[in-house]
Amino acid sequence: MTNPSSLLREHALAFRSLHVPGRPLLLPNAWDVASARLVEDAGAGAVATTGVGVAWALGAADGERLDRERAPAVVAGIAGAVRVPVTADVESGWADDPAGVARTVRAVLAAGAVGVNIEDALHGPGPAPLRPVAEQAARIAAVRGAADAAGVPLFVNARVDTLLRGAGGVGDTLERASAYLAAGADGIFVPGAVDPETVRELAGGIDAPLNVMAGPGAPPAGELAALGVARVSVGSGMAQAAHALVRRAARELLGTGTYGAQDAGLDYGTLNTLMGEGR
Repeated sequence: MTNPSSLLREHALAFRSLHVPGRPLLLPNAWDVASARLVEDAGAGAVATTGVGVAWALGAADGERLDRERAPAVVAGIAGAVRVPVTADVESGWADDPAGVARTVRAVLAAGAVGVNIEDALHGPGPAPLRPVAEQAARIAAVRGAADAAGVPLFVNARVDTLLRGAGGVGDTLERASAYLAAGADGIFVPGAVDPETVRELAGGIDAPLNVMAGPGAPPAGELAALGVARVSVGSGMAQAAHALVRRAARELLGTGTYGAQDAGLDYGTLNTLMGEGR
């Protein structure tokens, strides 16, 4: 029988190796076991959770409204259901201070994740949209320290929300990226960067794998690869699409009494067989 710790380290190393500039890791983000199994079945080399998608699945809104009890339980279910590495979106760390962030990391490691996304955005009322750089760097150092203490080469994907939140330009993003890498991050995630020139500038200015978030209107993955991107994820995009189908089908049934929106559904036997295969 494989030692769980050994398997975690094996998955962590495999996940690291998938981050190659110019040949990006493509991550269709999942939010529950079923979506994770479908992503794996489609051929994904890893499964990434979407923090907001998990929150919605648990009946919560986005914005750090989950905690290190409920969300890691979803991660554990996903990690136990797929054979590929799993990386977890932990939002801002579900904690007020670095010590709390370290406890969150220990929880997601115990759940079977070998990567984390941690963002520098602040949620709730306040004058600033982002944490001060030094404060966020301390939180990233806590992530790194907790993973190192556990003996797992966790891939720490530091999210920089300058562009997404309108809190700075490319220069500010590069400054934050440099500080986060010095604190122990392995990669940099810049949602809101899809303009080719911006992406090229970020890829050239960040000495680590660059992750961008793509969706309708963004350049195809092949074009992002040519710009030097090492990881492409879709955030909550697939969860939004799935929930749109539910609303459309529900409104159709309740409005016209018809079932056309369900025509695109997966075959029952195919889906049931996939879900029953187990890890």
